[in-house]
Amino acid sequence: TECEKEPGSLLWIFVMVGNIVRGMGETPIMPLGISYLEDFAKAENSPFYLACLHTATVIGPFLGLLLASFCAELFVDVGSVGPDEITITATDARWVGAWWLGILICALLNLLVGIPFWFLPKSLVKEGETNEPEETSEKSVVALQDNDKNEAKQNIWKYFIPFLKALFHNPVYMLFICITVLQFSAFDGMISFMPKYLEQQFGKSASDAIFLIGVYNLPVLCVGYFSGGLFMKKFKINIYQAANIAFWVSLLEYLLYFGAYWTVCDTSPVAGLTVSYE
Repeated sequence: TECEKEPGSLLWIFVMVGNIVRGMGETPIMPLGISYLEDFAKAENSPFYLACLHTATVIGPFLGLLLASFCAELFVDVGSVGPDEITITATDARWVGAWWLGILICALLNLLVGIPFWFLPKSLVKEGETNEPEETSEKSVVALQDNDKNEAKQNIWKYFIPFLKALFHNPVYMLFICITVLQFSAFDGMISFMPKYLEQQFGKSASDAIFLIGVYNLPVLCVGYFSGGLFMKKFKINIYQAANIAFWVSLLEYLLYFGAYWTVCDTSPVAGLTVSYE
């Protein structure tokens, strides 16, 4: 009775705050990075550069899943508990991997990768154009700084609310938002529940399930992003042609997904859930 403690811990708050800070740091990368490319890249090269950017965003989760697979093979108390003291295996339902190790490694890598961003120039010469004279560039920089100061003094709500209202009344933009939400909902559902399904249905460990998801799904996305951007660059696809291609390819994708309804395996017996304990 002396060792009994009430369940509960406030350490989850540190994890939540860490995820909030991580999200704050990751969010500007995509919108600002895309604007950065659109402003300083040629129109015919912009799709290819965007494809490379999206490919990199898929390579990151792929490497993260490989790292998670490695960390899941290690016991949560690695370093403080010897291998001889562990009496369960990675396939045991009570096994908890070293989830915190991946967070520390990724935090250190994010810190190191973020350092070069401090040395990016404020402005770039548009691709294919010659450099402006130094005096002209300095004058333009001073003028831009003065304009930025003047604009900062104005009320942001004067322009933000009408602009936001115009976006919400744009049917093309809202349709794109809805499609994006549906696509990410399906992808996040697969990432969240597929590991547990592989563990229960096929007897895989958490490490093997994470590894299989990373190997079978994310490399294909990289190929799709890269080949799509290269295709648009080579044939100079305009917006309407790209929309038609996206529609037919997405329709084919959804039709292929319907085949998953006929590949359902029998549910594995689970004591107390599908079968009795007796």
